[in-house]
Amino acid sequence: MKPEILVFASSPSAVVMEQLEREFVCHHVPKAGAAEKLAFIDSVAPRISAVWTVGAIGIDAATIARLPKLEIVVVGSVGYDKVDLEPLRARGIPVTNTPGVLTDDVADLTVLLLLSAARRLPAMDRFVRDGSWAAGKPLAPARNLRGKVAGIFGYGRIGQAIASRLQALGMELRYFQPRAIDGVTVRRAESLLALAQESDYLVLSAPATAATRNVVNAGVLEALGPQGTLVNIARGALVDEPALIAALNSGRLGAAALDVFADEPNVPAALRELDNVVLTPHIGSLTVETRHAMGQLTLDNLRAHFAGQPLLTEVK
Repeated sequence: MKPEILVFASSPSAVVMEQLEREFVCHHVPKAGAAEKLAFIDSVAPRISAVWTVGAIGIDAATIARLPKLEIVVVGSVGYDKVDLEPLRARGIPVTNTPGVLTDDVADLTVLLLLSAARRLPAMDRFVRDGSWAAGKPLAPARNLRGKVAGIFGYGRIGQAIASRLQALGMELRYFQPRAIDGVTVRRAESLLALAQESDYLVLSAPATAATRNVVNAGVLEALGPQGTLVNIARGALVDEPALIAALNSGRLGAAALDVFADEPNVPAALRELDNVVLTPHIGSLTVETRHAMGQLTLDNLRAHFAGQPLLTEVK
């Protein structure tokens, strides 16, 4: 008999979904609609042995409690901050995610965002489109990156991949996270505040946890300064968004480039209206190749569990 799984978000990869549907009995929560969601879950709950979700959706304690036979939760993203780990661990239910396979694409987007902010790419695009160039309006020069300091908060796989790319552009590097990384040549700052003080560009690639919520506050933004730029490809929860908007509006912070936000997909109008901000809709891993790899790794973790084999990427 095929295991029955509760699917909160399908993989964009048709190949992955074909395999999933062939090997498991899938109950797709989005098809039930928001109003019928709980009734739908309750109707299949006694038979559910696995949950397939993503970081932006996760699974909460109330839903976990509805699933008496749950054996595993697989998360089709690297982030799992919306997965309620405590009740899962209390029941001995493992969680997996998809680290590694999205590292390069996220690092590439980070560089794109940083360059776009440095060279004011959205404003330059508008300058051509709205006729300002043809009208002979003045255009202020941007600044280059060579010799500038990029401070990276969170120096795991993604942080280090970002560092290698920025170093190739001639930037100097610093990093901070609570635990020092052995064997790296990049200097570690004493604190996040010190990192901001030393940096021209502050890049966020740390996980969202209780300890990192709103850690980029008014003081950190003030330390980054009027010539500084904040680049966030991690999670919106790391940034005190009202403080960021205030700093950008007042000129206490020079610019920001953001792929993630506090209440996605709801981006404050105050951010959308600013010329010194580059915005993208949480697309760090959004390539055909990487989304397939993420889906395949998620599926392979499911297969491993039901085959009694070690999980490939269990969250510890």
